[in-house]
Amino acid sequence: MTEEKALNIGPSKIDIAYQRLGELDAPPVLLMMGAGAQMIAWHDGFCAELVKRNLQVIRFDNRDTGLTTHFSNAPIPDFQAVMKGDFSTVSYSLSDMAADTIGLIDFLGFEQMHLVGASMGGMIAQTVAIEYPSRVKSLTSIMSTTGNPSVGQPDFAALATIGKPNYDNREEYIQWRINSLKIIGSPYYPFDEEAAIQNTGLSWDRDHDPLAMVRQLVAVLKSGDRTSLLKKLQMPTLVLHGKLDKMIHVSGGIATAEAIPNSKLVLFEHMGHGLPKPLWSEFADLISERSRTAIG
Repeated sequence: MTEEKALNIGPSKIDIAYQRLGELDAPPVLLMMGAGAQMIAWHDGFCAELVKRNLQVIRFDNRDTGLTTHFSNAPIPDFQAVMKGDFSTVSYSLSDMAADTIGLIDFLGFEQMHLVGASMGGMIAQTVAIEYPSRVKSLTSIMSTTGNPSVGQPDFAALATIGKPNYDNREEYIQWRINSLKIIGSPYYPFDEEAAIQNTGLSWDRDHDPLAMVRQLVAVLKSGDRTSLLKKLQMPTLVLHGKLDKMIHVSGGIATAEAIPNSKLVLFEHMGHGLPKPLWSEFADLISERSRTAIG
């Protein structure tokens, strides 16, 4: 797929890198990735599964990710202060990222789109649905949560073993990423280490901003609990989550489905925090099915 750039998008006037796959007259699905993850984390093979089901796929880099505008001149986030409720070093919120998304949808010329968000991308997708409900034809929230701190918490003991990435050394960064994928991923399914190394290397080559993920994470914390607002949503909604998720506990997905009226919850027994290849076809079937239930 050819990478394209949308310029001066949304209220923040950022530039957004994106790609399109499939027939231009097919129903559009916007894929939204999680914190620190670039659009290429939506693997080509998964995108192809959606195209096979007569969907047009659009994936993009969130702000502070990949080739989209980075907020490098923003204050360095004080994570400890943020945890105590001081958001003075937080540069933006999920609402700002939702506005970016709407700006991209406007640029592409769509009145409505099917939104599919993973992890933080699911939180952004939920925020778009809350703040711009008329623009969302269907919502799919994958391995995400509501913002309620009593659900969806990570397995801190497991995450503590990952360590910190070295953004100054490509090979060390790749090795760190592979180790982290093994820790938070889906051990029941085969791990394609060669493909993961290739994808991580490409991600490094596109961008390796050491503070970008932190700016995104504190944006999540600033944005708070969406539960009461999720209860007002009316669009067809699908919630997917793995029971072995160490990054966002499965309770986050369950709470999301419980909050959104008439949503469909599908839990995967052996899935961790990731999109294992053996499940791509089933994911695509479920997303396609939910998109067809949308009115209009």
